[in-house]
Amino acid sequence: MSVVGVAAALANEPPTRSILSSTQLLLIDRVAIVTGGHRNIGLDMALALAEAGATVYCVDLPALPDADWRRVKEYVTRLPEITSTLDGAKAQGRLEYMTGDVTDQHRMWEIAEEVVKREGRLDICVANAGVMGGVDCLDYTAEEARKMMDVNINGAFFTAQAAGRQMEKLGMPGSIIMTASISGSIANCGQHWAVYNTSKAGVIQMTRSLACELGPKGIRVNSISPGYINTRMTEEFLDARPHLRKQWIGENPLGRLGRPDELRGVTLWLASDASTFCTGSNIVVDGGHRAW
Repeated sequence: MSVVGVAAALANEPPTRSILSSTQLLLIDRVAIVTGGHRNIGLDMALALAEAGATVYCVDLPALPDADWRRVKEYVTRLPEITSTLDGAKAQGRLEYMTGDVTDQHRMWEIAEEVVKREGRLDICVANAGVMGGVDCLDYTAEEARKMMDVNINGAFFTAQAAGRQMEKLGMPGSIIMTASISGSIANCGQHWAVYNTSKAGVIQMTRSLACELGPKGIRVNSISPGYINTRMTEEFLDARPHLRKQWIGENPLGRLGRPDELRGVTLWLASDASTFCTGSNIVVDGGHRAW
């Protein structure tokens, strides 16, 4: 990697806006997997990576993507080409779709292997797929609890594992990003989310543990903890509980729910070379919810 920033200035390198170059925030020639990439937060994350020049494989349960996903894919094809200010490399970015269940370990391994066969590399993995729900802790059935933990914990682990295996095999550095939640480090006021909160706390601890194991291989692992984000899944939850919308809005200093696009910047930063010394971290994006 060439020197950038102050080091470049002191070395009398030709002036360049390197913070906007392929050595920083651009993802020219990079390949990514995003689970839960069919809609909601996952699709916004996938689009952000594609806009930065990456080829992004969205992995989700439906056998075929819906019309909204296809519109986003077509949108990417119409993006203007981007060019690195450092070396002149160009990229368009691309979205692809693959069917997969994150709780199926071997299927996730197969997906990562197939992506590498097609593209020759795997640089980024966003383990985003998850489920949300709440039941009184004394009434939770074993089936409900196991499903929550299977998707949110095992699914996240199998996804990171699948990507890490390919990154190690290729001998390439990589970035694995886990979608956690503020619910992994607080107990949401008035919510019956004991199992969900436990699952997201597990994702945060998994992030630290994987970062320590994979760091010597050049693979970084970080998590993002969103606050209350206004996705379709959130809307479905709030439609049955209208009183919660006002409560949630009042629980952060910005006085509103977050938007999925407000996670794009942190996702791109963690995926790119702008964050090469960041691993084992949990980045909170919650409108200040935890500040008071």
